[in-house]
This record gives sequence, structure tokens and C-alpha cells, in this order.
Amino acid sequence: MIQAFGLTSDPRKDLPPAVDDVSFEARAGHVTTLLGATGAGKTTVLRLMLELQQGRGVTHFRGRPLHRIAHPSREVGVLLGDVPGHPGRTVRGHLRMLCAAAGVPVRRADEVLEAVGLVSLRDERLGTLSRGVDRRLGLACALLADPHTLVLDDPADGLSVREGRWLYGMLRAHAAHGGTVLVTTADPKEAARTADRVVTLDGGRVVADQEAADFARTRLRPRVAVRTPHAARLAAVLTKEARTGRRSVEVVPEGGNRLSVYGSTCADVGETAFRHGILVHQLADEVGDMGAGAGETAQLPPEPPPGAPDHADQHAGTDSPQAPGTQQDTAEHGDATPPQPLTATADETTPPLTPTPAEPAQPAPAPAPATPEADTPAASPAPHPNEPELPEPPPTPDTPPSPPPPPSPSTPSPSPTDSLPELPPPISVRPAPSPLRPLRYELRRATGISVGFLTGAVVLVVSALTAVLLARVGHTPQHRLLAAWPRELPLPPAALGAGLLGALAFGDEFRHPALAADRGTVPRRLGLLAAKLLVSAVTALVLAVLTVGCDAELLHLFYGRELARVPPDWLSLGASWVGLVIGCAWAGVLAAGVFRSTTAGLAAVVAVPVVVVPLVQEILVGPSVRSAAGLPLRLRELLLSQWPFGGERYLSAVAGVLAQPVGGALTLSLAALLCAYLLTTLRSGAR
Repeated sequence: MIQAFGLTSDPRKDLPPAVDDVSFEARAGHVTTLLGATGAGKTTVLRLMLELQQGRGVTHFRGRPLHRIAHPSREVGVLLGDVPGHPGRTVRGHLRMLCAAAGVPVRRADEVLEAVGLVSLRDERLGTLSRGVDRRLGLACALLADPHTLVLDDPADGLSVREGRWLYGMLRAHAAHGGTVLVTTADPKEAARTADRVVTLDGGRVVADQEAADFARTRLRPRVAVRTPHAARLAAVLTKEARTGRRSVEVVPEGGNRLSVYGSTCADVGETAFRHGILVHQLADEVGDMGAGAGETAQLPPEPPPGAPDHADQHAGTDSPQAPGTQQDTAEHGDATPPQPLTATADETTPPLTPTPAEPAQPAPAPAPATPEADTPAASPAPHPNEPELPEPPPTPDTPPSPPPPPSPSTPSPSPTDSLPELPPPISVRPAPSPLRPLRYELRRATGISVGFLTGAVVLVVSALTAVLLARVGHTPQHRLLAAWPRELPLPPAALGAGLLGALAFGDEFRHPALAADRGTVPRRLGLLAAKLLVSAVTALVLAVLTVGCDAELLHLFYGRELARVPPDWLSLGASWVGLVIGCAWAGVLAAGVFRSTTAGLAAVVAVPVVVVPLVQEILVGPSVRSAAGLPLRLRELLLSQWPFGGERYLSAVAGVLAQPVGGALTLSLAALLCAYLLTTLRSGAR
């Protein structure tokens, strides 16, 4: 169950808040729809509920706010807009990464892919998916951790009729199994057709909260759309005949030569126009939308006296008495939408309506899902490579669906094809989080795309060519040849590559925020930071070793063993080299996490030798700074004992690295970036 209390967004400048004091309830086992036109505040309400936007109010998911739920993805499945994944990642790789984030078995990815019918596209890249496949993948991501609640923002937007019907069938199946479903839409007919309860928003406020049957009865009414060059004359004639026959007929001018006639039929309107010699260009049965405030009217006004003026029946906000079985008029018709004629085709999206008593009852045509052209695989056209066949909805006799709402004139009768699709099987998740969960997520994130491998390959090639050219030119020390580090460059290619990979570790998180809607699925504070630092350090170490190895092999191949020999002080040089590459990688990770940008992370890496190193050198050469010579001997005297396995050598090597200008600059930069990251993280957590 979802309980929202007083959701209010923060006002911007002098503008009123987009959402003002929105409160509603979405019960378990039901599909609840937030209905409203564009700009009514539907998406803002969802973002406030999920704590993705600053504002006031509180939302309880089964009695607890989201920030007090240990694993939000196991409680709430979210789909806001398109799937926010890296376009180069595969469908299956994206789901496997989210499995690691949510702490569920990796086989769950294949189960949800089968449930949504994407098994044949599991190796496709996210950037190549069509709109329909993207929405089905979004539903798979929402169902991945087997959540109790689904929150989806306009899930059927841009889908075909059949895909939309299948999607809502999945949501209905989730609700039938006891789950809570909250969706948004701007189509009143879709809300009446698919929801159990409709909450109408207008101008950021709740204007109606109704059961689907009451919503369809009070807001959606059958009408006759008329187009005639004599609209005013026909309106007067229809009003007069309705008053004479004491029938509840309302005529609403729609502008120009169009009329909307409520409470009548095409046959009655056509016969009236024929008797009075009025030319009619169009007669069509439609369903009229009575506007956002239609559900607010609960009582009909009293019956007008017999001597009431003629214009009383035409007033937009006045209701005349109804004959038994006719529709009620409960809203102002000034908000009526333009006519949307119904057509009896396989793509018909509006259910047939029960005829009024003035028209003989006709058997309702079969709904579109039952037509062989729409659902029979043998009769359907060949699918597009990115549009696979939707899985057939097998019956679920063991879990019957929730009872349908009471029948209403605008509610379609159930058909045999409305059986519930099969959901992925439930899973049992571990009650305690695993400390390896962020590490698994980071490994799958880093290895799921080819950017890291391409960057490493480019670094090795550039480094090897640079080493060969430097050896040919001469005047370069051997340790710089092995690192391919010209004196003219602030950093060698390996350090720049490690910094770029580190910056991508957090830059991709903010550019393609796969976890933005699921706050807290991965510990985004110290757990995720530690995982990224560990993975980036291992990657930088591998890159540093491979770079030196490739450079040494090429130098030996081109110029002999003289340039490829091991330097005498290899220990201190190796420690400096590894510390430089890992430090650049960590600087990229922390800077990208602080500034939320890959470019900013790489800029921080380059700024270390360009800006920070000169400042450190000026400080170290000052007259008040003592020399660090003899530091290993003083450390040995301080500890009064030998380190096991000659550990004092490694300690002295580390001290020597820190005493260098580049090492000191990297240390200072990393300390400053780490403090900034912790400060911004704690600040966002406090908010």
C-alpha cells in the first residue's frame, strides 16, 4: 500500500509550486492511476514520493518512508521515462548489473527477460532498442528484485495498442498477486479501461479520487458528434424537442460548425435534422471527456420548473432530469476535448459503449484483442528484428485475478483473451546485505561495455610508439623510456588512461544513471566509493605493468638489450610508477564523483602536474623547509626493530615517493578530493 500525505514541491522564484498538498492512497491488489494533462504534476508527484526531488510531505510504502527501507529496490520497482542505461551495454548485461546492485541471484535476469519476451534480444545494445522494447526492458528492470510496489510514469507512452494492452496485462497480473501498482497517464479512457481507482490531478492538486466505475460514469459520457453548417439552428431544434419529450439531452457547441449532443443517438439526431430540412455533414458516436473536475460533482441540481427558459438545457453547468437508464451530466462541458471518433478496426482503443434506451440494444462488437489479426501469431505480420513477438498470456488458474469493478456504460465486458500474463517466479533474497555487493556491481559495470578495453588498448599502443620515438631521438633517461614519459608532457599515457578510466567510473553513473530511480540499491556512499577505488586501483596496476612490459619488449626488439635492462633502483622507481598511475586513477574517481562529470574528473587529473606540482615545488624549495634526507634511517631508529621480510625497504620506498613533488602533489590532491566527496555525500544524505 502507498500512502501519500501533503506532497508539495518547492516553489521556483515567484511561481506557485507544481504540486500543492497532494494526498491519496493506492491499495494493495489494485491498479491506481494518476490522471492529468501535461503539466498537471504527475511526474513531480512520483519524484516527490521517491525522494528524488526536494519538497514537503511524506510517502509511506507499506508503512515506511523510502529512506527507512534498507533495500528500496526490493520494495519499490520504478520506471521513470526511458531505461537510463549506457547505450553500449547489452540488455542482459544491464540486467545482470542491476542484479548485483539489488543483491539478487544473477539468474533473475534471464527470468525477467523471459517474462517480458526479450530473450531473443538479450545481446542487443540498449542504444539500438525501439520504443516498445525499451518500455518492456524498463518493466523488466522494475520487476527484477520482485518488489511489492510498482511505480511507473506513463508506461504505455509511445506503444502500439497491442503492446499497451500487454503491458497493462502484466501490471494487472502483479496486482492480482497482491502487489500495489501506481501508474500515470494523460488519457481518461485508458485510465477508465485499465485502473481500479483513478486519482485526477489538475494544476498540481487532487480534484477527484474515484473508483474506476464512478470515474467512467461521471467523466466519460457517450455523445453524438455532429458537423453541420446550421449548427445553431440544429441545436435549438434538438433542445426544443428534448424539452417537449422531457428527455435529458444536452447540446454543447464545440466551435464553428460542430456540436456535441449528450443523451441522444445518431438515429434521433439524424431524424430530427431530416424533419426540419437541416443539412448534416457528419454523425458519429463518441465518448466525451468531461474535464478534470467532472468527478467533483456529487449531486445533481433539482429539476427545473416547467416554465424554465429555453437556454436552461444548453447551459454548460446545468443538468436537467434524466430518464431512467440515461447518463448523468456532472461536469462543465467547456472542458470537453475535441471529438475522437471511434472506428471498428483491429486497432480500436475505446471499448464499445452500452446504447441508450432510445436506441435498440445491439450486441457489442468483440473487443480488438480477440481478433485473429491482432493476437494470432499465424495471422500477424513478420516482426521487426527489434520488435519480437510478445509472450502469449497463459492462464493462471491457481491465482485468479482481482474481481472486476461493477459494470458501467463505459466499461468493456471481459473477454477470454484478458487472462493474466505470467510473472517471473518469486525469489528469496538474503536478509543481510553482502559486503561484496557493491564490488560485484562495479565489476559488471566496468566490464559490461567496451570503453575500458578500448582505452587500455589505445594507451598501450600510444605508449609503445612514444617509447620507440623517444629512444630514436635520444636524450631521455631509461626510466622515462620504459614509462614512455617525455619531459614535455605533464603525465605519461598510462597515467592519463588510468585517470580517464577512473573518471568514467563515476561519470557514467551520472551520465547514464541506471540507479537514479532506485536510491539506495547500492550503498552510494562509502561502499560504492570503496568498490570504485578498488576496481580502479587494480585496473591502473594492470595498465602500469602492461605498459612497462610492452615498452621494454619493443625497445629490446628495436634497439637491443641495452635500453631494456632493469634499472638498479627499480624498487623506488617501480613504487613511484605504480603510485603515480593509481593516484591518477583515484583522482579521476573522486573528482568525477564530486563534480558529477567525466570531463571534470579528467581535468582534475591533468591539474595535478600542471597546477599542484609547481605549488608543492615552491613550498619544498623554500628556506624554511628541511630536507627529507635520511628519513629511512630515522624511521628505523624510531621503530627500534627490523621489519619482517625486509619491510623497511618498502617503507623507505613509499616515503621516498611521498617526498617527491609529484607524489606530494597527488597525496594532497587525493586528500582534498576525498574530503570534498565525503562532504557532498554527507550533505546530500542530510537533505
